[in-house]
Amino acid sequence: MNETTRTYDVIVIGAGPVGENVAERARAAGLSTVIVERELLGGECSFWACDPSKALLRPVVARANARRVPGLGQAVAGPLDVEAVLAHRDKMSSYWKDEDQVDWLDSVSVDLIRGHGRLTGPHKVSVQTPDGGTVALTARHAVAVSAGTSAALPSIPGLDTVRPWTSREATSADKVPGRLAVVGGGVVAVEMATAWQALGSQVTMLVLEDALLQRMEPFAGERVTDGLREAGVDIRFGTSVTSLAREGGEVQITLADGGHLAADEILLATGRAPRTWDLGLETIGLTPGDWLKVDDTFRVTDVADGWFYAVGDVNHRALMTHQGKYQARIAGAVIGARAKGEPVDDTRWGAHAATADNAAVPQVVFTHPEVAAVGLTTREAEQSGRRIKVVDYDLARVAGAHQYAEGYRGQARMLIDLDRDTVAGVTFAGPGVGELLHSATIAVAGEIPIDRLWHAVPAFPTISEVWLRLLEAHRG
Repeated sequence: MNETTRTYDVIVIGAGPVGENVAERARAAGLSTVIVERELLGGECSFWACDPSKALLRPVVARANARRVPGLGQAVAGPLDVEAVLAHRDKMSSYWKDEDQVDWLDSVSVDLIRGHGRLTGPHKVSVQTPDGGTVALTARHAVAVSAGTSAALPSIPGLDTVRPWTSREATSADKVPGRLAVVGGGVVAVEMATAWQALGSQVTMLVLEDALLQRMEPFAGERVTDGLREAGVDIRFGTSVTSLAREGGEVQITLADGGHLAADEILLATGRAPRTWDLGLETIGLTPGDWLKVDDTFRVTDVADGWFYAVGDVNHRALMTHQGKYQARIAGAVIGARAKGEPVDDTRWGAHAATADNAAVPQVVFTHPEVAAVGLTTREAEQSGRRIKVVDYDLARVAGAHQYAEGYRGQARMLIDLDRDTVAGVTFAGPGVGELLHSATIAVAGEIPIDRLWHAVPAFPTISEVWLRLLEAHRG
C-alpha cells in the first residue's frame, strides 16, 4: 500500500465554505495549511443545500410576487418552465463539479488531499485516498474539524426499503415527482414544499407538531402555513408516520392515526446530525457522533493542550453557512495568533464570537412569504428572564408594501430590552423581507440604543420604513 507522511502547521478536515475559510485565514497568517475532503470542495452548501435550494426557490418566489404587481399578473399566469428552473439550479450548483474551488485553493496556497481523514491521536490525521493509499499527516499547531452535518433520519419501520429523499435528493432531483410527501415542519421542509409544489408536485406535509417553524415567532409559521395552503400544499399537523413501504414504485405511508397516504417520493426533513461518527474522535478521548463543545475561539474544550478546533455546524452553535464562515474567520486568525505566541484575549475574539453566535444570529426562510429573523424570539426572551417589550406592526400599512405588490400581507416584530434600551430581536414575515434583515442584525449585534435608531432614517417609499413605524409604536 502506498503511504506518505507530511507535516503542516494546520490541518483542516472538511472543505465546505467553513473549512475553506479556516484554511485561508490560517494560510494568510503565514502557516502552512492542508485541507482534507472526501467529497466535493464547497461542501453541502454549494452542492446540496444553500445554492441549489435557493436556485429552485428564486423563480417560485419571483413569480408569486410578480402575480401581485399591476400589469404583470397575466404575463406570469402560466406554469413555471420546469426544464429552465432545473437547468438554472444545475448551473448554480456548478454542475456538481468543483474545479473552480480547486483553483481557488491553489490561488491562496492551501494544499488539498482528497480522501477520508480520521484522527489517529493528538495532532495526527490519517487520510485514506481514493486510489487506496494512505497519507499520514501531523499538525505542528492545530487540527480543525469542519465536517458539517448530514440528515438525521427517524427510526421508522420500512425506512430502508423506500429510498427516501433527504435534503440532498430534494435539491438535486432531475424530475418532478407527481406526489411528494414531506415529513417535518422546519426550514428544509417548508422551503422544499414551496419549491416542488410550484414545480408541479402535489405536496403533502406531515408535521408532528401543531405549527410550522416552531423555533421562530408563532406568526412566522402561521404566515408560511397560509402561503403554502394557498399554493395548494396539504398540511397535516399532529401527524406522525408509523411505517413505510415502496410498492410498485409508490411509497406507502402508514400514519399513527390509522390513515394511509401514497406518494411517489418522500422527503424526510427531520433534523441534522454532526458528521463526527467516523473521524477517529475516540483516539483523542471524545465520543464519535457527538456535537463538539467549543469555547468562544472554537477550540474544543474537552481536549487538552488546545490544539483541536471545531468550526461550523459540528459545534452546534448556529447551523447556518454564514455563521460557520464567521466562526472560521475568527478561528483561522486565532490559530495564526496562537502559533506566533500572540495573546488571544476575550475582548478581541471571544466577545465577538459570543455575540454573533448567540445574540445576533440572522436567518432567512425563502418561502412565499419570506421570514427573516435575528436575535431573540418572544419565548426565548421570556425564558431568559429579561424585561422585554414586544412591538408589533402590520407591514401592509407601510407605503413601500403598497408599491411592492397589491394585497401585500406581512408582519414585523421588534423586541426591546427595557433595561438596556436596545433591540434584542426582530422578526419579519412577508414578501421581500429577507433584504430587511441586515439592518436588524446591525441593530442587534451593534447594541444600538433606541434613541440613536431614530436618526437612522429609512428611505421613502420602501418597506424598510417599518423601522420608523416600529419606533413610533414603541414611543406610543
